[in-house]
Amino acid sequence: MADLKGTKTEANLAAAFAGESQAHTKYQYFASKAKKEGYVQIHDIFMETSKNEKEHAKIWFKLLHDGEVPDTIANLNAAADGENEEWTAMYKEFAETATEEGFPEIAGLFTMVGNIEKEHEERYRALLANVEGEAVFKKEAEIEWKCINCGHIVKAPEAPFICPVCKHPQAYFEERATNFK
Repeated sequence: MADLKGTKTEANLAAAFAGESQAHTKYQYFASKAKKEGYVQIHDIFMETSKNEKEHAKIWFKLLHDGEVPDTIANLNAAADGENEEWTAMYKEFAETATEEGFPEIAGLFTMVGNIEKEHEERYRALLANVEGEAVFKKEAEIEWKCINCGHIVKAPEAPFICPVCKHPQAYFEERATNFK
């Protein structure tokens, strides 16, 4: 395929991706409301259409990325960069505009969501460092690993390659959360 960079077709693909992504999300909201109002069939149709829109978005996204979804390192970088743009520029500007136009409550929401986006960026950058440092499933100290499939807990510096209980691969292990204690 010819290079899309800088073409109107690239812009059209980006617009199609944005539109289909927005429709996917919007239809999920519509489905939820229909179900709450007692319209299960309409809920189901909105959900089916939402799934269709998600698949359409994936077609356009892949065309924008050489026919495939990029690898996890590229995705973590893109996600962190996107979150950075949102909290350092977009929401800051939106809050300023809302304040200037007399919408202090909306300005406050833009600011608070911007703070959340900053946390998202930090999380993606930490995950990226783990992947690049081969520390997703291996830590320097002994920790508790939990199989998210069956709940088995192992105390070790490295997650097992295979869960001894359910036989799921290492990918199903994560650091056990203990923030509820």
